[in-house]
Amino acid sequence: MIQREILEILACPKCKDRVVVDSSTTWLRCDRCELKFPVRDDFPILLLEEAVPGPNSG
Repeated sequence: MIQREILEILACPKCKDRVVVDSSTTWLRCDRCELKFPVRDDFPILLLEEAVPGPNSG
């Protein structure tokens, strides 16, 4: 799991808003632009190429 201190400084690479841990804890989620970023081996992959659109992004 990502440490809270690290999570506080992470930002979405697209909109620069904060990201939060998704309920599954295998994703970081940006609520502003509705992108999800994978977390692999406790490392967040904050690359737009790796992002997955959320259910409400159109």
